[in-house]
Amino acid sequence: MSVQRVLALVLGGGRGTRLYPLTRDRSKPAVPLAGKYRIIDVPLSNCINSGVQRIYVLTQFNSVSLHRHIRRTYTFDPFSGGFVEILAAQQTLDNSGWYQGTADAVRQNIRYLQQPDIRHVLILSGDQLYRMNYADMLATHMAHKADVTIAGIPVHEEAASGLGIMRVDDDGQVEGFLEKPQTRAELDMVRTSPAWIESRGIPAQGRSLMASMGIYLFDRDCLLDLLTKTDYQDFGREVFPAAIRAKRVFLHPFDGYWEDIGTIRSYFQCNLDLAGAAPPFELARPEAPIYSRGRFLPPSRIDGAGIRSSLVSDGCLIGQGAVIENSVIGLRCRIGRDVVIRNSVILGNDFYEADEDVIANTAKGLPPVGIGDGTVIEGAIIDKNVRIGRRTRIVNDHGWDQIADSTTFTVRDGVAIVPKDAVVPDGWHPDPGLGSG
Repeated sequence: MSVQRVLALVLGGGRGTRLYPLTRDRSKPAVPLAGKYRIIDVPLSNCINSGVQRIYVLTQFNSVSLHRHIRRTYTFDPFSGGFVEILAAQQTLDNSGWYQGTADAVRQNIRYLQQPDIRHVLILSGDQLYRMNYADMLATHMAHKADVTIAGIPVHEEAASGLGIMRVDDDGQVEGFLEKPQTRAELDMVRTSPAWIESRGIPAQGRSLMASMGIYLFDRDCLLDLLTKTDYQDFGREVFPAAIRAKRVFLHPFDGYWEDIGTIRSYFQCNLDLAGAAPPFELARPEAPIYSRGRFLPPSRIDGAGIRSSLVSDGCLIGQGAVIENSVIGLRCRIGRDVVIRNSVILGNDFYEADEDVIANTAKGLPPVGIGDGTVIEGAIIDKNVRIGRRTRIVNDHGWDQIADSTTFTVRDGVAIVPKDAVVPDGWHPDPGLGSG
């Protein structure tokens, strides 16, 4: 099934408050992932691997680094007609405000959908990790002569309370939708027969609910109709339920790894899962790679360190005696001697610090960029370009779930975080008083 007339819109998300402080200086799709990627690389790679080459990314908050990454990474040859372009919120003669939601963001850019050679519009989220061939979704869409097709994944009951659950008939047409069902009665209203799930070639394995993945394929004219005749602001809560009532909406079942990276805890766990010995999502798939920017960095140098079940990115220098277990090490990391890093995500650095700058900063009492000798980091996220001194301890020893934000150390969802550009002096460790108030 040809995807040449499919236009993809990747939604860049809102303020990203649940991923703060990682979103203090960048948008959600620009947050680093698995050492060398950014989250936006996932939906864009899925598009490219599926043959969808006309892509707009809709952004609004802290989008400079995202724009830079896309501009440097996604360049198509002049004969393909492909592009990845940014549509940032802007004032026009027709619109004077910020995007008010996912549907409003698309509505404010509706002229890009009205090009005569566009037949289908693919709506994607910019903060999910999965691998999907959208040509298969288009085939489902065409086979059912659907107006709208939504990707859905079977889930167990315990996961349903945080997702939108669909009810489908025997043909796969979506008959109902319930956002975050909480009670047994609500679950029974949208339950899908395990036999139906298995008839689609998917092992039910106790799963009897089909959850929306937030991936939509619209007939272009249907989408224009829904956007121009309503003032709905959100796809999941308003546009999609309205489409179920008035249009032919079908389900495209999916049964692979899928993670919505919406919180610090989910982001943290997703990275650790990728670093494990048997990762649920394989980055190395020659038929469907995850693309990112080529940075032309040297190989990582490892001097007598012990590394187990970890991802180590390019351009790192890891000192003698260091121990790294079940962790992700980002680009250009400088890790000192006898450092211990366990169950942690180190985002790396944007630059190498020149020798003369190290000398000048040391004279000012600043540690070099990187992680100093003898430091212990466990269960933490270390953002980019931090200066961590020697013999520090970046561990949530006191079991805090949340503590107040600071320029040095914070805790969100139980995960210790050192924010971007932070300076942690020699010998520092979390004071019990940080958790007070």
